[in-house]
Formats: sequence, structure tokens, C-alpha cells
Amino acid sequence: MKHSTKGSAASESEMLSDAERIPPSNDTLDLAWIDFPGLVFFWILMVVVFLQFFTRYVLNDSLGWTEEVARFLLILVAFCGAITGVRKRTHIFLEFFYRYIPVRLCKYLTIFVELINIGFYSYMAYIGQQLAQQTHQNMVSLPIPKSLIYWAVTVSFAIMAFYSVLWLIHMLKTDGQEVLAEIEKQVINE
Repeated sequence: MKHSTKGSAASESEMLSDAERIPPSNDTLDLAWIDFPGLVFFWILMVVVFLQFFTRYVLNDSLGWTEEVARFLLILVAFCGAITGVRKRTHIFLEFFYRYIPVRLCKYLTIFVELINIGFYSYMAYIGQQLAQQTHQNMVSLPIPKSLIYWAVTVSFAIMAFYSVLWLIHMLKTDGQEVLAEIEKQVINE
């Protein structure tokens, strides 16, 4: 897409021609080893929820621990999924601003956003570590420490910060026009 440094919007025909030039992505199964804990937690969650449903509605005698375990598994699935989102750079963002700012400013804005991400993820990992160290309770229904959940969230934030640092390094090495092309490709593929 031809990007004007004046900040003017590209015509719809130019946008369509760019969309046609970018090949469709075949990364539906773009999995890395870091994605597998989220998948494992997801399938365990499915089994626990099915067990809860079966015991409650078929046997009329619900297992008490399934609700609490499902709640904590859902937290684990969410944070493991967030790692995948940061790794693949598929978290939601406002591409609107990137379309109307100069190319040079686009790169700096992307770097600034990545620095904010690193700061947020790092700070949340620090807060999570403090919370995990101060938590000495077990789950209500099972003798499992709640701090394990907090440690998992803390590690998730630390991994997200690590991937954000990798993206920052990539953005620092990349030309402004290429940064804009990556953003456009990401927007079109979603």
C-alpha cells in the first residue's frame, strides 16, 4: 500500500489491491512448544466441566471440587492463551492510528507501544510474585495451594514480557516501511 507521509488516507481501490497481493496465511496450526500447556489445561478443563455436568444432571450428586478447579483452570487457559497471543502478535490493537500517521512515526509508535507492553507485563509479573509469596491458603475443596495459580500467572506475565522484548528487538531492527507492511498484513489476515 502506498503510504503518504502527509497522513492522508489511501483509497479503497489501493487497499483492495494490496489485500490481493498479500498471500493468505496458512498459520492456523502455528503452534510452538510454549502453546502446549494452554492446550493441556484446556482439555483438562473440558473433562472437569463434563464431569461436573455429568455428576450434577445425570447422577444428581455433584462433585464439590469441580467448580473451583474449573475456575482455576479457566484462569490458566486464559493466561496461557495470552502467551500465545503475544508470541504471535495477535492481541487486539487499534490499527486506525497507524493508517494516518507518517511511516517514520509509525515505527516509533510501535516501539513505544512495545515498551508499554514490556513495562506492564514485567510489573504484573512482579506483583504476581509478591502475591504468590504472601498466599499461604489452600483451595477450599482440595488440598492444593492457591499460590500455585498465582505462580502460573506470574510466569505467564514473565513469558509475555520476554516475547515483547523479542518483538521490540525486531521492531528496532526493522525499517519503518516494513513495520507498516507487517501491521497491514496482520490486519488483513485477521
